[in-house]
Amino acid sequence: MPLLLWAQVCVDTKDGQQLCLPETAKRIATLSPGATELMFAAGAGDKVVAGVNHSDYPPAARKLPLVGNHTKIDVEALLALQPDLVITWVTGNPPAQMEMLHALGLPIFAIEPRTFAEVSTAIEQLSILAGTQEQGFAEAERFRLGIAEITEQYRDAEPISVFYQVWETPLMTINNEHLIGKVLQLCGGTNVFADMPRLVPRISSEVVLEADPQVIITASVDGMADNQLDHWKKYSNLSAVINNNLFFVPASPISRPTPRLLEASRDICQKLDIARAR
Repeated sequence: MPLLLWAQVCVDTKDGQQLCLPETAKRIATLSPGATELMFAAGAGDKVVAGVNHSDYPPAARKLPLVGNHTKIDVEALLALQPDLVITWVTGNPPAQMEMLHALGLPIFAIEPRTFAEVSTAIEQLSILAGTQEQGFAEAERFRLGIAEITEQYRDAEPISVFYQVWETPLMTINNEHLIGKVLQLCGGTNVFADMPRLVPRISSEVVLEADPQVIITASVDGMADNQLDHWKKYSNLSAVINNNLFFVPASPISRPTPRLLEASRDICQKLDIARAR
């Protein structure tokens, strides 16, 4: 019995419990693109046996067998891959299917980092479960240091008001509980919808016009300009339009709670610097 106890691998879970495996995981299924990316960041990419639609980073992840999308998992296909650990997304994966996986006895580790510190912790925990602590803890520390560097650089930055558009139709944004809201804060941006009660609320054009943000940002494929922000250009009195502060950032890095948030943060900080100079 003592030998079995020593062999166990345990991490704390979001609900205050512990997940314990009899040994480090060898066959890991990831049920969100962010979870896939985090496993690779933790140094355990070679242990991942399944992803979902849009599990596309790093490039090696594109070769993974797919078991559906984050909102609908093909449970039969997942079971056929014989995972010994399943990484899920707390608010993204369907609860009924997650309960089914629990009932089938699959070890499940649910993640959803909401802060920069939680991103680092998630990388460390995943590396513990996979037995790749050396790589995972090093990556987590690199991320911490990167965030600390940006924090110091923008500590005294001139505040600038920002509207982050998640979706055009219906019009959606984020509050400051969302990681994107924390990126805006990191760069000295003031999210005009920081205090909205929902994480990703629907809003109207009228409330955006009333808030009159100095900057409007949205995500697009590869950060290339498209027509998502064109509808704001007709509002010639809107501060962001007057100063041509309509910006695009690559969707994948800003949308996932992974180390690439460093890249996304630097990009947004640079864009806010451009807006400040205008």
